[in-house]
Amino acid sequence: MAPRRRFRPGVWPTLAAVAGIALTSALGMWQLGRGHEKAALAARIEQLAHEPAVSVSAQQLNAGDVELRRVEARGVFEPKYMVLLDNRVRHGVVGYDVVMPLKLGDANRYVLVNRGWIAAPPRREELPQVVTPPGRLRIEGVVLSHLPRTLKLGEPGKGRVRQSLELEEFAAESGLTLQAFFIQQHSDSGDGLARDWPPPDAGIEKHQAYSFQWYSLAALALVLGVVFSFRRT
Repeated sequence: MAPRRRFRPGVWPTLAAVAGIALTSALGMWQLGRGHEKAALAARIEQLAHEPAVSVSAQQLNAGDVELRRVEARGVFEPKYMVLLDNRVRHGVVGYDVVMPLKLGDANRYVLVNRGWIAAPPRREELPQVVTPPGRLRIEGVVLSHLPRTLKLGEPGKGRVRQSLELEEFAAESGLTLQAFFIQQHSDSGDGLARDWPPPDAGIEKHQAYSFQWYSLAALALVLGVVFSFRRT
């Protein structure tokens, strides 16, 4: 005669199962929420793409009013203050994003422009030769409140080559009066820089997949908790 089993959950296995279910469910909800945020961002970008471009001049603009909007600016690049953002990869090739202040008209106000990507030279100690068009230029792009960040190493806001760039730090270091945002350049300036920017809303499918994985682990923890709660009598 087969032994009988009764549902007699133990204290510690039950607590472990509850904790596992709570943790994995919370992580699943977080990933699902991130996916919803990216979807809303995609809809916002699509809406703003049909609106006329905003002119960026020497007049101070609020970053929140122009975030993700198409803009145009006229001015002269200042190569003296160029920053190379390291560890930027395009199609499997390591390189730099070239960020440079654009002087807006005759006023003493600038806007930081992410001009584009350039491949790194074969030798690490060498820096790429960046071509900067002379004279007054018309730059078209999209406003970003911050640039995509990688691992931030060393002293912040120092050196030509950096891992990341913060507006406040750069303004204090350079002494320049800056607009409170970056322009991600989309127009061609004949400088050979790549501008195949990844969309800000990229990764919706990834968040959905991660959410499914976490919810699957929560279901597994529930099943195991029930199975191991049946004991022989």
